[in-house]
Amino acid sequence: MDKYIINGGEKLCGSVEIQSAKNTVLPLLAASILTDEPVKIRGVPMINDVESMLHILTEVGCKIQRKKDCALIDSAGAVSHEIPTRLTKELRSSVFMLGPLLSRFHRAKISYPGGCDIGLRPIDLHLSGLKRLGVEIVEKDGYIHCETKKLVGAEILLDFPSVGATENIMLAAVKAEGITVIRNAAKEPEIVDLQRFLNAMGAKVCGAGGGTIAIEGVKRLRGVDFVPIGDRIEAGTYLIAVASCGGEIETRGVPPENIAALLHKLRENGCKIYTKNDKIILTSDGRLRSVDIVETMPFPGFPTDLQAQYTALCATAKGSTLIVENLFETRYRYAAELKRMGADITVRGRTACVRGVEKLHGACVTAGDLRGGAALVLAALKAEGQSSVVELSYIDRGYGEFEEKLKKLGAKIRRVRI
Repeated sequence: MDKYIINGGEKLCGSVEIQSAKNTVLPLLAASILTDEPVKIRGVPMINDVESMLHILTEVGCKIQRKKDCALIDSAGAVSHEIPTRLTKELRSSVFMLGPLLSRFHRAKISYPGGCDIGLRPIDLHLSGLKRLGVEIVEKDGYIHCETKKLVGAEILLDFPSVGATENIMLAAVKAEGITVIRNAAKEPEIVDLQRFLNAMGAKVCGAGGGTIAIEGVKRLRGVDFVPIGDRIEAGTYLIAVASCGGEIETRGVPPENIAALLHKLRENGCKIYTKNDKIILTSDGRLRSVDIVETMPFPGFPTDLQAQYTALCATAKGSTLIVENLFETRYRYAAELKRMGADITVRGRTACVRGVEKLHGACVTAGDLRGGAALVLAALKAEGQSSVVELSYIDRGYGEFEEKLKKLGAKIRRVRI
């Protein structure tokens, strides 16, 4: 097991090339079994969640080649419709395999997916959408058994614009008979990128990003060579780090409209931000003022995956900020660790009141989930003295070369074996 040793108080300055979006790459990898032709995905980040998904593809019979940051998937030999429990417990995104497996084999079997413990995150919307496409589903002994004679297009209205459910239904519907329409679909940039990927394979998908997605089923999909979008959550994490610590950063690879809600708040905090194409330049003196309230919402609202990092910023901003988490009910587990560093945070249910303090101090803290772990690193970079952050396996799930990129910005951070 590893930990970070961080000596805080340094200003950060430099540029960061943003990795491909984790939340795009995972469904793209799952989609690769929709064709028996090779699929190449470029810019694949070296993170644990990607490795887990590649292991899943290997288990169902795909051949995988990794060359630098490219992944080549040959699913011509895929034979299994079952995903081993040990792999689904590691990765919540294993649920994305349901749609492609049903399209390929007309059946699928997985156990309930795992991942970070940030709330219930039920998959009811995934299953109800698949049922509308003609899938019979039996839940028994912790497994989900899915089977269909043929997938048939349907009108599907989601009760909530779930990203995962939208993607899973898209993946199942691309080779279904007839037309599928998803209403109240998620609008996230990752949904648009999945549409772009599927259409490059020969699918007929339109409407992604607008709330209603139409899919005309095709009989066959071809291989593709594809470059995913940049990771807006990674970009936001580094922007927040520099905003909090002070300094200047240029991120490359994420267009500003993909994180407009965060940039709006950072400007309110007192940061100066310049944008052009996929470049974002942020300058901060590190003396931030608070904003009144931040509420997480589906895109284009403030991302829940940046809530913890932004809370760490608010911990030393002048004034008080009310944070409202509208998507996941247990996403404040990191707050107790921030308080060990001197943060003044009161949590009540889905709401956290953050009263800015003059400074944080170093402490030994423990990551309990991916984004909460990143928030603790950001707080340690701002704090006076030395901090250690343990349970880095959570952070490794979503951030590739995290400490290396922070070092290039001037952070005093090192990874050591415990």
